[in-house]
Amino acid sequence: MEITTIIIRLAISIVIGGVIGIERELEHKPAGLRTIILVCLGSTIFMLVGLDLGLASSELGRIVAGVVTGIGFLGAGAIIRARGEVYGLTTAATIWLASGLGLAIGAGYYILAIIACIFVLVVLRILGFVEKALSKK
Repeated sequence: MEITTIIIRLAISIVIGGVIGIERELEHKPAGLRTIILVCLGSTIFMLVGLDLGLASSELGRIVAGVVTGIGFLGAGAIIRARGEVYGLTTAATIWLASGLGLAIGAGYYILAIIACIFVLVVLRILGFVEKALSKK
């Protein structure tokens, strides 16, 4: 794999992770800018390494499965149960999703990652307002 391809994929990963991370930062969530960028970037790196090694699709599937499982544990750490309520599910889901975006970027699916990032922002921002409005009623 050419160095320019690697740099482009890593840069896209940082930008997309950063956009989602800024949204989380604006909402004062524990997993903010740096965390989401690192999750997205790390997942991109795992995919790039697998592709660069020339692994078969079944072996790449193992990398994806390992990343998804590992990120699941990281996300589980973001979930807190206090006073009979559960907090952090959206943060955990965002961490998990940032990892998926990183894997897609690493595999070269830029358009998929950009469109999904836009949808993530819609869900987090617009549906967040809807959710708050509904909880007031």
